[in-house]
Amino acid sequence: MQAIQIPLLLIFPILAILGGLKDLISYTIPNWISLALLAAFLPTALICGAPLAQIGLCLAVGVGALVLGMGMFAAGWIGGGDGKLFAVCALWMGWPGAFMFLVYTGLAGGVLTLAILSLRSGYLVPVMAGGPAWLRKLTAKESDLPYGVAIAAGALWAFPHGALAVAALG
Repeated sequence: MQAIQIPLLLIFPILAILGGLKDLISYTIPNWISLALLAAFLPTALICGAPLAQIGLCLAVGVGALVLGMGMFAAGWIGGGDGKLFAVCALWMGWPGAFMFLVYTGLAGGVLTLAILSLRSGYLVPVMAGGPAWLRKLTAKESDLPYGVAIAAGALWAFPHGALAVAALG
């Protein structure tokens, strides 16, 4: 059975990394990434042997994260793609993995913020001026923070604690 479970579980980190990279480079997270994670959740959960109660709890966590993400988007703190990626990652984490996901995403967000502030300092801007367009945009003081990078990092860091990973491997 693990011959099927492992490739299904790999969908999550691959798409999370892709979402973070797309946000870093283009400041957008395509809807298809969040939709693919959403579509892969239920088959993966069932094949990994997650109990129905756990699947229901994962769904509740995902809906709660979506509401939270919508609120953060409405407040202007994150982009819409960030909110959707946040929600679908929380869905895969379930409970109690969602708590670790929140903690790790917050830590990764702090590191990301410090790194971006360092890039935007007056010392590094001339060095980055000759770089690719996405790097120049990243160093621009008026640019937003590509928080999808922190969401992806937090999701990868928390993934071993997530409900589906625990169901399949634990």
